[in-house]
Amino acid sequence: MSPRRRVRFATRALLLHLAAVALVVTLCTGVYLALAVQQLRAEAESTALGIARTLAEDAQVRAAVAAISASDDEPDAEALRDGDLQQIATDVMARTGALFVVITDDEGIRLAHPLPSRIGEVVSTPFAAVLAGREVVDWQTGTLGESARAKVPVRDDSGTPVGEISVGFERNGVFDDLPPLLAALGLTAAGALALALLTFLLLRRRWERLTIGVQPEELVALVQNQTAVLDGVGDGVLAVDQDGVVRVSNAAADRLLGLHDPVGRTVDALPLPPVVRDTATGARDRAEAVVGDRMLYLESRAVRRDGRALGDVLIVRDRTDLIALTERLEAVRTMTSALRVQRHEFANRLHVAADLIDAGRVDDARAFLDELVSRGPVAFPVTGLDLVGDPFLHAFLGAKGVEAAERGVALRIAADTQVIGTVRRAEDVASVLGNLVDNAVVAAVAGAREPRWVEVSVLSDGDALVVTVADSGEGLRPSDPRPHADDGSADSVHGHGIGLPLATEIARRSGGDLWIIDSGGPDHGAVFAARLGDAVDPAPRVPKEDR
Repeated sequence: MSPRRRVRFATRALLLHLAAVALVVTLCTGVYLALAVQQLRAEAESTALGIARTLAEDAQVRAAVAAISASDDEPDAEALRDGDLQQIATDVMARTGALFVVITDDEGIRLAHPLPSRIGEVVSTPFAAVLAGREVVDWQTGTLGESARAKVPVRDDSGTPVGEISVGFERNGVFDDLPPLLAALGLTAAGALALALLTFLLLRRRWERLTIGVQPEELVALVQNQTAVLDGVGDGVLAVDQDGVVRVSNAAADRLLGLHDPVGRTVDALPLPPVVRDTATGARDRAEAVVGDRMLYLESRAVRRDGRALGDVLIVRDRTDLIALTERLEAVRTMTSALRVQRHEFANRLHVAADLIDAGRVDDARAFLDELVSRGPVAFPVTGLDLVGDPFLHAFLGAKGVEAAERGVALRIAADTQVIGTVRRAEDVASVLGNLVDNAVVAAVAGAREPRWVEVSVLSDGDALVVTVADSGEGLRPSDPRPHADDGSADSVHGHGIGLPLATEIARRSGGDLWIIDSGGPDHGAVFAARLGDAVDPAPRVPKEDR
């Protein structure tokens, strides 16, 4: 996203923010101003009405107006200009600041007026309603201009209206307080806009810090790309923030780690093995773990942006099939190595026979060949191997015996070994048995007992195959993890490899299991056992010559 796009977005957001605040301020100012004007008008009208009522109740005014109204003669304007009514009206105007105080008789003729020349004339505004006994308060335009005025009837002793008192306040005088009020409103509005601008700047700074400077357009693209990438890869991705809270977890991570809706929960609250928790929070860079029936490779990567630590991303890769294939290839390699040894030894024996024939020692050569035929192929360095009748097990254990011998460990077959039938799941059997034997050889080499040995017992139980492996090592320490422990720390299991947990899962998938018979004693090391279901065809093998 270019800076130009960012500026445009910030400008739009600022204008929208300020426009909203300005609209609210304008509405509030308008409403307040309207209320203020209405209040000033009401105060002016109320003041005018109070003054008019006071004058209408004045005894001197009532008597003078009643006398003039009762007379059949026209009011003497010259006399009224210097009369008591004019003086009273003038004094009231001076004290109250009213625009005018007008007194009329029952025919609307002015008896007192701010302009003495108007005395004796009929008022310019309606007066019938007042003479009918009603008080009138409104804004009217007369000879002195627009004003807020109040008209009150003057009554004689019998209560009959005999004239009116009209008091008015000039419009400009009524709104003298409006300019200061407008100034205060303006300052308030300006302060509100300034506060809105400051608030926006703070919010934008907070927003950019929370979004790491990513703009909304970029966020949309990030969400789309994240969904496409996370759902499009086979590896699991688990993102954990600095507080240990899961923020992202794709479907592969949920499936491989056995999680359900982990987003928003802390890593410690998830049902994960300790090694997975440590790797997810960055305590480990990489590790291997068994979760459920899967062998997983874990890799943690710290995430930083602009020098700021954001958390860690855990990459989860399923290595179950790869490790299983590796174990099977290891079994093939073992068999190949054994065959290579056999071929080399058999070639040496053929060379001996050929040399005897070339030397003319035919009888010695025949005797040597007869002995070779009677002994069979090259003997493996495995005591009791003849007890294993299955060709595959015979060759596999023989090959393991060759490897063990190269490390100074004697492999022997227990006397109770008996397999009736033929092994039919050779790959699984090789993986489980091979791991147990390899781990036992490692333990024997690491132990202090002499001589070093590994003993294997193989038994068939219907279609199941039961194997036990013992060694001369030091045995298992109490702190060592067991095959049944699901802590995922496969690198510290007996044998220091990940094969044993995988062998356990292979055995369990077939309906069997892998367990510890004995953790070790004074005469031997650990004793492991495994049972593999559907691993033996119990039908006896029929030799070709008997078919």
